[in-house]
Amino acid sequence: MNLLNRLKGKRRSIDDLIFDTVNVLIMILLVVVMLYPMLNTLAISLNASTDTVRGGIRILPRVFTWYNYEHVFTEAQILRAGITSVLRTVIGTGLGVMASAMVAYTISRPHFFLKKFVTIAFVMTMYMNAGLIPTYLLHRDLNLIGSFWVYIFPTLIGVFNIIVIRSFIEGLPETLFESARMDGAGEFTQFFKIALPLSLPVIATVSLFVAVGQWNQWFDVFIYNSSIPELSTLQYELMKVLSNANAAFGSGAGAESQFAASQGGVVDVVTPQSVRAAMTVVVSVPIIMVYPFLQKYFVKGLTIGGVKG
Repeated sequence: MNLLNRLKGKRRSIDDLIFDTVNVLIMILLVVVMLYPMLNTLAISLNASTDTVRGGIRILPRVFTWYNYEHVFTEAQILRAGITSVLRTVIGTGLGVMASAMVAYTISRPHFFLKKFVTIAFVMTMYMNAGLIPTYLLHRDLNLIGSFWVYIFPTLIGVFNIIVIRSFIEGLPETLFESARMDGAGEFTQFFKIALPLSLPVIATVSLFVAVGQWNQWFDVFIYNSSIPELSTLQYELMKVLSNANAAFGSGAGAESQFAASQGGVVDVVTPQSVRAAMTVVVSVPIIMVYPFLQKYFVKGLTIGGVKG
């Protein structure tokens, strides 16, 4: 009997070893798949443009240079545009998440008699859009064009975000809200004292969605505020740098860089590929730096979601 138990224990340990080994190999493969594009982009951004034309850049630059970043920061109004991008990201995320959370709490309440109607009305906006011209005319009539608030108010409410937050709040124990109502708490008290603190994991997740959307946005700058340098954003300035690089590359710089590459030389010119890589690194670093501060809420959300009933 003891021998049989030992054999079973040994068999179980072998199975665990095989499982752990396969698991580690799969995780390593996933890490490589996710890290390689980032390292390749970083290497191209730090490599001389004329050398990049030859191809073959993997995860390390072959001819190291800072010229691509110098070109990006010289051509664009980085500091002023960066401040505008930070302001729109912080203000837009804060107001947008709070507004979405309040709407989500409202339509999650069982006693809200317009719950079904309001939910359907919101969902319909996900499938029907008036189009660019009516939207532009509406923003003009609201005096939003030429102002900073055209970046904030039109995207204040996100239907997808509302649905995500509402689903999370509906999963909270209703007895908490019933007890609060018995103690005389109103809806605002229940929202700020119960729903909002318990919903921090989903709030952090939605905040990241909104922040990334605000940070990466440039089309609304192009449509509404392209003639106002003070309201330009980092992404719009970098988009103009890329456009200028494309134009320069097509009007002679491309032939120059290709000739230098064929001769094995290096000249101080930029190519669209190098500028695009440098731009990607510049706009990605701030969001990557924010993620660690929100990661603990993701872990907490997984823990709460995994312990049900």
